[in-house]
Amino acid sequence: MNYLINDNLESINFTASSGNIFADLELDNSSELLTRAKLAYTVRKLLESRHLTQAKIASLFDIEQKEVSDLMTGKYHLFEETRLFNFLNKLEQKVVIHITSHQTNEPLIDVVLDS
Repeated sequence: MNYLINDNLESINFTASSGNIFADLELDNSSELLTRAKLAYTVRKLLESRHLTQAKIASLFDIEQKEVSDLMTGKYHLFEETRLFNFLNKLEQKVVIHITSHQTNEPLIDVVLDS
């Protein structure tokens, strides 16, 4: 347990995150949920940078506008990784899976968007 002093000089107890909020919440498939969240967040950021309407996104991805709304409002758990890869490809993004040795204190799965 860690302690922090706030502006009112009160001590606040907190537990440092493991780096995976889903694991911290003890959810099943926490690694998968984190991967989906990172992939979907990347899709969302790319879409936001292109200033597309939800109707145009729905057409581009060939999905219902409700699903676009789910994606844009962070309901990432509703989207499988393969489907998110497909969205990235439709945004003309190459998806590369790079396998390396795991180092202590780093996530087992990571998503990185090259700029």
